[in-house]
Amino acid sequence: MGLLIAVLIILAWIGHLIFSLVYVTPDFTSPWMYFHVLLQGYLFTGLFITGHDAMHGTVTENRKINQAIGWLATFLFAGLMYNKLTQNHGLHHQYPAQEKDPDFYSKSQNFFKWFAVFMYRYVTIWQILIMAAIYNILLIWFDDPNLLIFWITPALLGTLQMFYFGVFAPHKRPHKEDMKPYNARTQKKNHIKAMLSCYFFGYHYEHHDSPSVPWWKLHKKKA
Repeated sequence: MGLLIAVLIILAWIGHLIFSLVYVTPDFTSPWMYFHVLLQGYLFTGLFITGHDAMHGTVTENRKINQAIGWLATFLFAGLMYNKLTQNHGLHHQYPAQEKDPDFYSKSQNFFKWFAVFMYRYVTIWQILIMAAIYNILLIWFDDPNLLIFWITPALLGTLQMFYFGVFAPHKRPHKEDMKPYNARTQKKNHIKAMLSCYFFGYHYEHHDSPSVPWWKLHKKKA
């Protein structure tokens, strides 16, 4: 089931991106344009969540296939390097919201400062070169406005969604007693809101407490 869900998310991301680029006209007066941008942003978040599940080995028990799905999902998201992400995510779970956590910024709890540091730590020259190369290749078939609206903008929205619900909101200070030992808070129980906000990833204490549970089963851990 985990492998099927992962493949469906990847195919949905590819299919909707192609549909948007080919059939949706950039028109800032049309609500449908915004719908497709938001949907693609949500699917971008799904790509990262799929890669995240692969880091925990929960996509499939087959290690090679699990890694292949993780590599593909994170690469499609923004040319990210799966091995580096896996290493950093291991540190995040080992030292959640502490100095050694690469996702945490101890010097400021300001959203924008923390996000800027987060991006600085993860964005690499190779990633920029890869994305620039892909962008220029896509220009053979699609115009600049289409790529900016239906590919670049949703990628940024997905990144912000993942960062806010998966990093900032769960781990920001103050760290209260009920957040121990993971320094992680959790959303109130509402499965629809949790799914729409970040694929149940807002149930973040539950994720840290049961990291071997895939995202699509995480709601079952919510008391």
